Parts: sequence; structure tokens; C-alpha cells
Amino acid sequence: MTRTSSPPSRGMVVFSVSFYIITATTMIFVNKVQRQVCVGLFPLIIVNVLGLSFNTACLQYVDASFYQVRFFFSIAIVFFSYIFLKQRSSAMVLLACSVVCTGFFIGVSSEHLTISMVGITFGVLSSISTALHAIIIKKSLDIVQGNTMELVYYNNLLSVIAFTPLIFLFGEQTEITKLISESDQNNSLLRTFVIGIFVTGFFGFLINIAGFFQIKVTSPVTHMISSAFRGVLQTMLGAFIFEDVLTSGRVGSIILILAGSCYYTWIKDQENRNALTDTKIYSKLENGQIEDDDKM
Repeated sequence: MTRTSSPPSRGMVVFSVSFYIITATTMIFVNKVQRQVCVGLFPLIIVNVLGLSFNTACLQYVDASFYQVRFFFSIAIVFFSYIFLKQRSSAMVLLACSVVCTGFFIGVSSEHLTISMVGITFGVLSSISTALHAIIIKKSLDIVQGNTMELVYYNNLLSVIAFTPLIFLFGEQTEITKLISESDQNNSLLRTFVIGIFVTGFFGFLINIAGFFQIKVTSPVTHMISSAFRGVLQTMLGAFIFEDVLTSGRVGSIILILAGSCYYTWIKDQENRNALTDTKIYSKLENGQIEDDDKM
């Protein structure tokens, strides 16, 4: 009499398939990894992991609207740009950043929020790490010869490796196991979880590319200003699509952030034009073209 074995559980099937896919995919990616590049990008990965951790911790203690207006970020990124990149910001740029900061502050002060000191501490740490992240991205581009896609590739791959131990450190594996084992017959919870991972991962990857490319082409300060404008756009879309209430404080915050962002854009355009003109004049001086023109 043959003994029929019981079919494997749903959790075991999901684990085995996921383990195979992850292992096979990792082997493909690892073959492209260069040890010297990994060592050079170590600060980027550390700051990225710390930044995401501080962001998550901040959201646990403060309201989302307070998190969106971490105005210390703009101050930190101007400071770190000067310290690490030797990029001096003109008085007009600092004025534009101050207007944006004021808009952030008004947005916070107008809300009736429950703010804890722990949340504020994590918010400050989040601002510092986010500012450092933008600076280090700018410096890390030299390690990959300015290749944005290669930097995104290394950043995501190494961040996954760095985050994996944290899953077990904070006991998240039990939550994942519970999600798989307690899923109903239609697997609705598991399906929602998997779809959410892929959707957020896909758009997170696109945001990575866009952010890294923007920092490469412009500067960390410009990245900060565009992030502020993005926050305004999110607020306006929330009011239009989800009918969120726009208080007078939020409206004032939006106006100031938009004004500061537009002013910053105009200032940077003028500075870039002046720099381009100076470069052309210097090039003519080197080639002796200006002297020849004067003689004629």
C-alpha cells in the first residue's frame, strides 16, 4: 500500500520559488559587480540605509504633513554643498532658499499637529542624511565615470544586501511569515502585498534614476528646490483628486514655496548665462581672438 505524501503548504511553495528567483537573479547581478566600485560606494549605501531608516522612524512619530515639510533639509544641503563640494551659494540663492524654508515653516505652524521630541529628532536626522545623500550622489558619480544608470544599479543592489540583515534584526520576518500563512483562500492579502512591492519598487526605481540624473546634471541644491516644488504639486493634486482641505496656512505655504522655487530658477538661469559668457570670453582670450578683433 503506497503512502501518499501531503502537498506542500502555500508558504513553502512561495518560499521555494522566491528563493530560487532571488538566488538566480543575484548571481547574474553579482557577476557585474566590481569590488573597487563597491568599496568606493560604501558611504553612499550607508547614508542611503540610514536615511530610509530615519525617514520611516520619523513617520512613526509625527504626522505626514510635518514629515513633508522638513525645512531643515534645505539648510543642511546648502551647508554640505559648501563643505564637501566647495560649491558656494550666492546671496540671491540663499535668499530663494530662505523663502522656501519660510514656506515650509508656515506649512508646519499652521497645522494642528501632535509633535513629539523623538519625531523631531528623527526628522532632523532624516534631513541631515537626505542632504548628505544628495551630496554623496554627486561625488559618487566620479567613481562610475559619470554613468547614472550604473550608479543606480549599484545603489539598489548594495542597498538590498545592506537592508537584508535589518529584516531579521527588527523581527520583520515573522510579519512576512504571518502574512503568507494567514492569507485567505483567495490570497488577497498576499496578492496585495506582492503587487504593492512590485508597484512601489518600479516607481522607486524610476525616482532613483530621475533623482540621480537631476543631481548629475544640476546640483544638490537644485534637487532640493525641485523636491520642494514636488511637495507643492502633491498637495495640490491631493486637494484636486482626493478633495483634501487647503487651509490658509497651506495656501500661504504653497505660494511662498512656489515663489522661492521660481526665484531660484531665475537666479540659477542668470548665473549660468553669466558663467557661459565668462567662459566664452576666457576662451577668446586664450586664443588671442579678442586682441585680433581690437587690432582690426
